[in-house]
Amino acid sequence: MTELGAQPLGGHRNMLDKALDLLHAVSVDAAGRQAAELAEECGVPLSTAYRLLTSLTQRGYTVLDKRTRRYTLGLETFVLGQTVAQARGLTGVARPILEELAAETGEATLMAVLSGSHQLYVHYVRGPHSVSVTGSPGTLGPLHCTAQGKVLVAMSSEKTQRHLVDTLDLTAFTAKSITDRAEFRRELTKVAQQGWAIADEEHEVGIRAIAAPVMRDPVPLARAAISIAAPAFRATVDTLHRWLPALQDAAQRISLVMPME
Repeated sequence: MTELGAQPLGGHRNMLDKALDLLHAVSVDAAGRQAAELAEECGVPLSTAYRLLTSLTQRGYTVLDKRTRRYTLGLETFVLGQTVAQARGLTGVARPILEELAAETGEATLMAVLSGSHQLYVHYVRGPHSVSVTGSPGTLGPLHCTAQGKVLVAMSSEKTQRHLVDTLDLTAFTAKSITDRAEFRRELTKVAQQGWAIADEEHEVGIRAIAAPVMRDPVPLARAAISIAAPAFRATVDTLHRWLPALQDAAQRISLVMPME
């Protein structure tokens, strides 16, 4: 066996090596990368890169944004990552903290990471009430109208944030959704300054949420975001503010135990 990117015996990379090199190159930029850039970095002909990326996309390991022509990691990589994380005990380190937070607030808690032009839900703990916000790990959600999404964009690298602000489809899910790019930039500046975000019925009518980043020094970037989400009839914006200290404490605790690289 050889390490990813290493030269196999005989001096020639086989197609599997090339595919793995491409997959690894896709993973380094959450905003996605185009085929020509990937081919150049991995040292493969563009035609070969297209062929391998097409296969990876068909199998669900990469996703092609047809508008930007950028490739990002697909859900199959999430499934593999979850399997490895479970085997190494990493999946469990965040969940107990999210369970404690759900018990303390009485509402659902979620965790997400940035995946291309979406957020990818990786953890969900249901609240104790019969009426509770639901979530499904492994599914994708929008960035511009959710608390977690705003945090992930606001606290991403300058390059990633600029790309997302310029290219995201700012769909109006509700009358409160942000649909103007200038307004979105202002919201992200506010989120970055205060260190948390609120979504006030912006994605779904009747749902409010507050989110905070999971960060690892010395890089001041969000590796993930966690949130508390609740029905609007049970949680006012003031209620969300009261939950903020507990939310930030949970995010800090996760950052201390969760391997981020």
